[in-house]
Amino acid sequence: MTARAILVGCAGLPEGDGDEAGAQRALAEVGVGTRWAVWDDPAEDFTDADLVILRATWDYSARRDAFLDWCASVPSLRNDVDVVRWNTDKTYLLDLENAGIPIVPTRLVAPGAEPEWPETEFVVKPSVGAGSRGAARFAAEERERARAHLRSLHAGGRSVLVQPYQRAVDAEGETALVFFGGGYSHAFTKGAMLTGAAVDESGLFVTEKLGVTRPEAAYRALAEDVLDAVGGWFGAGRSGLLYARIDLVRTEDGTPAVLEVELAEPSLGFGQAGPGAAARFASAVRRDLRR
Repeated sequence: MTARAILVGCAGLPEGDGDEAGAQRALAEVGVGTRWAVWDDPAEDFTDADLVILRATWDYSARRDAFLDWCASVPSLRNDVDVVRWNTDKTYLLDLENAGIPIVPTRLVAPGAEPEWPETEFVVKPSVGAGSRGAARFAAEERERARAHLRSLHAGGRSVLVQPYQRAVDAEGETALVFFGGGYSHAFTKGAMLTGAAVDESGLFVTEKLGVTRPEAAYRALAEDVLDAVGGWFGAGRSGLLYARIDLVRTEDGTPAVLEVELAEPSLGFGQAGPGAAARFASAVRRDLRR
């Protein structure tokens, strides 16, 4: 098999953040050649590839409409435009909640509105955003500072999510479970990011401290439930998702809940997973190409 795939970045990260190097080698070993391209480069011809794979398009949040228009114009985009449209606005969390999936409690605050503020430490973040940019953590008594942040986000016409901060994140971080072609691959941890961590030199994401983990059974079960639900909504089932990352945190009662579901352009933790993950990703790409 000989095929051509484009890995898509953005102007600030035209060849991603380096995590895909092993995956590119694994793809080459199974007959899939790859190259990088910037999504909004007018000189690029994305129709010339057998598969176009979103990887580091982390500037989309400032121009989401233009980004979605571009996604709709690209044949063989993965994940496809309907999935990307749903997943690039974090109000999808409310869809999961309505489906019976446990999520971190989330209040959606439309521009001009004000929430009933939590009585505990909490987080305010834009519903459209990437790399933790625009997210801020506040103590319960810091409502005026939180209100100012809320207004700054609303000034850009953005809806905002308000969530109680899950204190277990400080000790455990988040657990990110990664799936390729609907099958579980690996997991890794992400340290707490709302602690004044530095923004990467690209300006596109907050620097993360990543680690290796083997998730508890309850985490695996919840991530599988999420993938089943989302896969069912988009027709092709979970195997129709080339990649997925489910970010879970431990809540106050000790059970896991969904913090985010990443189906558009997530880091996939190849560097934390060992060589087997890259091979699994390459196999999932081959299956997708034969659909």
